[in-house]
Amino acid sequence: MEQVEVPSYFLCPISLQIMRDPVTLPTGITYDRDSIERWLSSGNRNACPVTNQPLPPAAVNLLTPNHTLRRIVQAWCAANSSLGVQRFPTPRPPVDKPLLTALLDDARSRPSPLPALRKLKNLLSDSDRNKRTLAAADSGVVDFLVSIISNVHGEHQKEEEEKELAIEILHALQLTDEDFIQLFEGNLDLLESLTSAMRRSSFQARSHAVQLIKLVMCLIRPEKLLNLGEGFFEEMVKALRDRISYGATEAALRVLNTACRWEPNAARAVDAGAVAVLVDLLLDETEKRASEMMLVVLDVLCRGERGVSEVVRHAAGVAVVSKKILRVTPLATERAVRVLYSIARRAASSEVVEEMVEVGAVAKLCVLLNVECGERTREMAKAILGMHSRVWRSSPCVSRAQVRVL
Repeated sequence: MEQVEVPSYFLCPISLQIMRDPVTLPTGITYDRDSIERWLSSGNRNACPVTNQPLPPAAVNLLTPNHTLRRIVQAWCAANSSLGVQRFPTPRPPVDKPLLTALLDDARSRPSPLPALRKLKNLLSDSDRNKRTLAAADSGVVDFLVSIISNVHGEHQKEEEEKELAIEILHALQLTDEDFIQLFEGNLDLLESLTSAMRRSSFQARSHAVQLIKLVMCLIRPEKLLNLGEGFFEEMVKALRDRISYGATEAALRVLNTACRWEPNAARAVDAGAVAVLVDLLLDETEKRASEMMLVVLDVLCRGERGVSEVVRHAAGVAVVSKKILRVTPLATERAVRVLYSIARRAASSEVVEEMVEVGAVAKLCVLLNVECGERTREMAKAILGMHSRVWRSSPCVSRAQVRVL
């Protein structure tokens, strides 16, 4: 491709890539359809990108297909295919609402919606314009997908396949926050349905489901989060333990952080094994953002006695928390110190106090007093050192410099 000189008029002025589906604005400038539609739909962009001439609000409906240029581009690509130029197929026409209405009506009249779901997936992948059309509130597509996900009788393999495909499409639509608020208010059982779908779904469907749950959790009213059952937390912990995908791990951590602000939820998460899984993940995690989020959630869980007990019970609990101090981010350091503070205050048996010395926690806390860190972090480190300074001063694992600090 580098050896082929592409004619300049084949390139979209926005993406600077060869135009697959050239369309012309009323200003006379031709663009690739996907690029100009994204430009016009991105908000406050009501002018031609090249000429800066103002455009009417519905300019996206005034795009004229440039069939002549498209044929020239396709012919040129075919002629140069032996040199590595990709051949572009003739673009399919964008989906419209009458077609969607007919598709959904036909799906509802059939025993299985699977053919319709496959058709929707294909339409979705055709263009960004199709994605916006499918995601529109009045298209009926979102409600159709939710009705399949919420099917409480979906136990057979075919019905599970339908649910997984519906979750995949709903995730790919990338609905706005406003769309999700409206969606959840009209389907109060959506959270439970997505959680239930995670129990029998493939890794990919579970990944999509937990990411949808994250969006729902960020938008619903706080009182709705007080009645989350044990099964909900079991699925979130499984999503972490199985390491389905980076997106799923990030989503599950955010879900737990949001839900566990209430003590009953935190207790359920601990009972589901969240603390042990977080410690195991921290042992191997090298990505700073992920480690930071894990420590944030661990801190939330350690605000209760049961969370602290689980950290202490884990053979690597105190050690891995101490190890992350000053090695990740300032926020991670603060949260790690908070976890140690909870341990020192609530679970400081003689064995635990000795372990804090042996794994280097005391040394790290002493270092914090002499380096740049947040004032709250420094004060908390001082408080921890002050709680058990008498024991640590006499420990052979504490250096003379550290004894002076203590």
